[in-house]
Amino acid sequence: MSETLFEARDLTRHYSVSRGPLRAKAVVRALDGVSFGVMAGRTLAVVGESGCGKSTLARQITMLESPTSGSLTLEGIALADASKTQLAQLRPKVQMVFQNPYASLNPRKRIGSMLEEPLKIHTRLDATERANKAREMMARVGLRPEHYDRYPHMFSGGQRQRIAIARALMTGPRLVVADEPVSALDVSIQAQVLNLLMDLQRDTGVAYVFISHNLAVVEHIADVVMVMYLGRVVEHGPTRAVFEQPRHPYTQALLAATPRLDPAARQTRAIAIGEPPSPLAPPPGCAYAGRCPLAQSLCHEQVPLLREVGGHRVACHFASDAA
Repeated sequence: MSETLFEARDLTRHYSVSRGPLRAKAVVRALDGVSFGVMAGRTLAVVGESGCGKSTLARQITMLESPTSGSLTLEGIALADASKTQLAQLRPKVQMVFQNPYASLNPRKRIGSMLEEPLKIHTRLDATERANKAREMMARVGLRPEHYDRYPHMFSGGQRQRIAIARALMTGPRLVVADEPVSALDVSIQAQVLNLLMDLQRDTGVAYVFISHNLAVVEHIADVVMVMYLGRVVEHGPTRAVFEQPRHPYTQALLAATPRLDPAARQTRAIAIGEPPSPLAPPPGCAYAGRCPLAQSLCHEQVPLLREVGGHRVACHFASDAA
């Protein structure tokens, strides 16, 4: 049984948004009571439409932002109560791979210099040791020795993402947050990068939080899936259980919109109609009720809580009917 590496409890992140000089500021609940755990050496996928809170969640996990409320725990240490020394020790253990490999690499730095930079900040290795580790990591992600002194513009998108992955792994992290790491790549290259991530996980034992809107990719790489909608978790469970027996109408809609080659694997449920409600003025009750074919009066009045249904957790008053 794997240990729980990272845990979030009732995590919230609210932003104040100006609506003009004569109107009061609005509050956007980007995260609204999110709880989950990440097991060592496993992959948690976070899926949902744009604006559901996926990238905000990534910034909380990587300690780029502080939550409005709730708790974050890494290796048993509560981040809110950690000292500066503890935080300095924990930061190298959580790294991030960004969506766009063309924007995440400094065009003025050589590849070797970029890979060595995390070691300069977080270790006391000398120049020779840093260079050796950088070359070892390049070989591990499939880059050649002569790439060490080249600049980012000399590489393809897939090669740049390999460089970004190598940079994230330079400090030997326990957890890597991958925010849409293959969405900017050609389809022919996506499988190569996904297979590389899984090979590195097998070799190093690193855990992933894999953020994506592509359920076909998620099904390939994830152990556990967490579906988000307007800042809340609506379904959370093992990948196979969620894909084979989705209990929330929103999850069913996402799967129905995912192209499948196998006719037997295609969902027959209707794709969600309409647009998500404004995060500036979320509706009372279930945020998905306005688009849900199963919605009843209760859904418009009471927020559904996550509960165990069919082997995974679902936030739906009528999850049994949705099955």
